[in-house]
Amino acid sequence: MSQRKPAVKICCIGSPEEAALAARHGATAIGLVSAMPSGPGVIDDATIRRIAAGAPRGVATFLLTSRTDPEEIAAQQRKAGADTLQLVDRLAPDALRSLRRLLPGVSLVQVVHVRGEHSVEEAVAVAPLVDAVMLDSGDPDLAVRQLGGTGRVHDWSHSRRIVDRADCPVYLAGGLRPTNVAAALHAVRPFGVDVCSGVRTDGRLDERLLRRFMREARCGGSG
Repeated sequence: MSQRKPAVKICCIGSPEEAALAARHGATAIGLVSAMPSGPGVIDDATIRRIAAGAPRGVATFLLTSRTDPEEIAAQQRKAGADTLQLVDRLAPDALRSLRRLLPGVSLVQVVHVRGEHSVEEAVAVAPLVDAVMLDSGDPDLAVRQLGGTGRVHDWSHSRRIVDRADCPVYLAGGLRPTNVAAALHAVRPFGVDVCSGVRTDGRLDERLLRRFMREARCGGSG
């Protein structure tokens, strides 16, 4: 039975040219990475603002933030102008409710770092408070927190259980590339997928890899 095409977010966008390239190949969203304790793709606030302002029509702009204070996050979003917040660290339920009040009309996507069965319950609990959940590979409990961008694949069986139980759209991230995205979509059946290093060569968005990734994502999202 045919399924809808998955949403595809291309993360770690570093320039308006990369944003245009991602959009040209069918990306539904781009990710703009602000200051992080670790991981690739960080760009300065002025660059984030410039890319978000010039994003192609119909492409969602995700601001990735590691901040956890609602007032600070709201101020950051207003400066950036992105239409979606990707919260890469844990936020308490009250903090998420505060963001809703502070930023009406801005979509909230909470990252859950899939590390075991407890991650399933974490994702299910936060789902009613946000617009989507992003399942990534990381470890926020390390001394230098890993809040995504690891290039590692996590256990997709946990991710599939989250998709089956969560009351919101679910994106899958973590080590995706052209060679495994179709299998990931078949195994997990997420709303969408998110990729950074899997479509890059020497840190730059690689059109050949991007084209392959999009083709494989379309194939994995059907049948």
